[in-house]
Amino acid sequence: MVSRLVILHEEAEDGNAMPDLEKPVFAVSRAVANLVKVGRETIQSSDDPILRQDMPSALQRVELASKLLEEASAMLKLDPFSQPARKKLIEGSRGILQGTSSLLLCFDESEVRKIIRECKRVLDYLAVAEVVDSLEDLVRFVKDLSPCLSKVSREVDARQQELTHQVHREILIRCLEEVKTLTPILICSMKIYIQISSQGGKGGQEAAVNRDYLSQRMTDEINEIIRVLQLTTYDEDEWDADNLTGMKRALTVIDSKMQGAHDWLGDPRAVRGGVGEKSVRGILEEAMKVSERCLPQDRDPVRKLCGDISSMTDGLCELRQSGQGDSPQAESLAKGIEQKLNELNGLVLRAVTNAERSGMLQPAHTVTGRLEQARRWLANPSADDRGLGQRAISLIVDEARKVADGLRGVQKVELLNLSDEVDSLLHQLSDLCRRGDGNSPQAQAIARQLVSKLAELKHQIQSAVINRVVEDFVDTVTPLKQFTEAVQVPEGTPGRDQNFLEKANVLQGLSIRAAKTARMVAAGGCGDNKKLAESLLAGAAQVENLTPQLINAGRIRMAYPDNQAANEHFANLRAQYSDSIEKVKHLCDEAIDSSHFIDQSVDAMKKYTILCEDAIRNQLPPKMVENTSAIARLAARVLTVAEQEAENSEDPRFIQNVTQASDQVMSGLPPMVVSAKDVAIKIDDHAAAQRWRQANNDLITSVENVRKAVKSTPNDAPNIPPPPDVSSLYLDDRAPKRPPPPGQYLQSTSEIPPPRPPPPETDDEDDMFMHVPQPNQPIMMAAHGLHQEVRQWSSKDNEIVAAAKRMALLMARLSQLVRGEGGTKKDLIACAKEIAEASEEVTSLAKELARDCTDKRMRTVRF
Repeated sequence: MVSRLVILHEEAEDGNAMPDLEKPVFAVSRAVANLVKVGRETIQSSDDPILRQDMPSALQRVELASKLLEEASAMLKLDPFSQPARKKLIEGSRGILQGTSSLLLCFDESEVRKIIRECKRVLDYLAVAEVVDSLEDLVRFVKDLSPCLSKVSREVDARQQELTHQVHREILIRCLEEVKTLTPILICSMKIYIQISSQGGKGGQEAAVNRDYLSQRMTDEINEIIRVLQLTTYDEDEWDADNLTGMKRALTVIDSKMQGAHDWLGDPRAVRGGVGEKSVRGILEEAMKVSERCLPQDRDPVRKLCGDISSMTDGLCELRQSGQGDSPQAESLAKGIEQKLNELNGLVLRAVTNAERSGMLQPAHTVTGRLEQARRWLANPSADDRGLGQRAISLIVDEARKVADGLRGVQKVELLNLSDEVDSLLHQLSDLCRRGDGNSPQAQAIARQLVSKLAELKHQIQSAVINRVVEDFVDTVTPLKQFTEAVQVPEGTPGRDQNFLEKANVLQGLSIRAAKTARMVAAGGCGDNKKLAESLLAGAAQVENLTPQLINAGRIRMAYPDNQAANEHFANLRAQYSDSIEKVKHLCDEAIDSSHFIDQSVDAMKKYTILCEDAIRNQLPPKMVENTSAIARLAARVLTVAEQEAENSEDPRFIQNVTQASDQVMSGLPPMVVSAKDVAIKIDDHAAAQRWRQANNDLITSVENVRKAVKSTPNDAPNIPPPPDVSSLYLDDRAPKRPPPPGQYLQSTSEIPPPRPPPPETDDEDDMFMHVPQPNQPIMMAAHGLHQEVRQWSSKDNEIVAAAKRMALLMARLSQLVRGEGGTKKDLIACAKEIAEASEEVTSLAKELARDCTDKRMRTVRF
């Protein structure tokens, strides 16, 4: 309605009369009256003081806006050209939209506060977990905690079902499941601590650490639920956004919160914690985000002013909380805060403007994104990109060196040497650019070298990451199994404690390697998948934190082998650890390319085959068992990856090929294992060794067949048909007979001439894309990037490409309108609507195409 009114306003300014709005305004007034009635009933029935404080002002705003609409309608009926009436009409419409949004926000925040109150009750109980020191207190603790947890579970589950943002829903579901899992483990840890403390035995410190760790984990999950419940926005692209984009988002949020902040400052009876105070705090938070991204000269003034406003707001809240909100001191503080907020808004706007003029950008967060930034700079090294391309290359080199730290042998040396070579080329090119020789033949040659070396470096990083995934997760079961066996060794067994320490160190080593590899995958192997990278980082941290708790639980179990609570406690943490490391392994497998993973697995199987041969030659049965077990586990992991690929596809032929190849691996695995056992039993039996070699070769061949089945793009190029035989071709030197003129042809044949063919696709209408946009033209840069991408494809018989081309043109036009390069507000709104329609068309076409896609992962991408 607001957009329609703006258009009517512009048409009226062009000399057109306003239409009669009596009927639509009357309908709006009735709806407002019903809304106000429901709102007042809600206020009377609510026990939420913040809602009772915030909702009346929103109701008043809506009522006032409705009256403005009625007055405007009456004035326009008398004078369709009335300027004051048009102004009231726009103000009334805007007021209704803002007031209705405020009403809905007040009610929704009240519902959220109810859930948060229950969450905080759970936090209060968790805070006293460490002082529960008797079984009677534990029983009371469980009785009090259980109903609170049940209520939180019901309300959070109901809330997540109402959310429209998938990311928020997934976080709430994950946290809720984690709380449900941790609750019985926490209670068990509290029980074992109480029993140890009452007996005065050893292991009390380990039990206390376990209890506190589990209590803190539950506290963290509840706090995360509280945080997500209060979120109103989430930008999945923020991870890859440049500084300027992030600052503009923050400025938009500040503008949206400013009115609520002023309303709160003008109400001396406003209580602490309401929407208004949250608006002030939110403005300060967004301003601090701007200060983290802006130019150095703008940073300190913004931060200083934020600190002043925060201190003044604290003082105002204390005065109002003590009933002195209408005192002269409080009124003076409120006016001072209002003045400083306006000043802060100006500083933030200036910081954004300065950043936009400077063209400031930041490197991407992933190797893939940085490589793209580097390529853009290397295509024209003399262009001033504010050093973005050079910083991106430096970060790629730094990441490569970090990956190399986790490698061994030749692969480590090769990666470090290539990193040094890229670094050296970068310095050479940077020196040339500084001297103004960025366009020289020497600079162009170095740039081409860098493009090639960077692609090679990316390939080596990804290969190294996959290699680490294959090696470090080859066996996550044995260390945990051996540690469990060490814990369960009977008391009095010689070397019991030493054996426990050795197995605990092996388990700790596994955790360190797994966490380090997961972080490597998050940085270098996830592409641009932000969600997957975050899950890997969280999983790595959990594995690291859980390992010492499992070791502590093992010590307690060793000290009290007959204690049921100690046994349950150890079993619970062992299951937690097993689930955590398997989840990390699964995430790593998901992040990397399946065919490359299988390639590396085959190489690893061949490496372990060589080690088996060494074991046979040196007659070392334990080494034979160890290495053949590694081969078997690698084959099993390949089967798991193949199964995932088959489940992900709906292509019958692909599924059949993968399944057949997997069946060969499954049938070849037992003979290899059996023959390996025979060799281990009788290591000098040459016939048994030969049988194992044959079975092992068959197994490796079957795994290679799985790779061929999984690989979507074969390496072998299709066979090109031979050229035709032209040996008998005869060319006559005589020219062909000239056809009759068109007129004579029509007279002789009486036929209608064929229609003129359509003109070929040209870019004549795309003159606006002739020049590369500047960094301070973000909309035009997006339009130019989309145009460059879609121009590679023909729009003939391709509705998606045609719609995307149209969207690129519309975005370019929008950029011109926003920058004031012609057009009116009406044109701006019309252009925005056309972009929205084109976006919906592309989304609809993409969904239709996705329904026919046989790859489930691609099909279920959220559009």
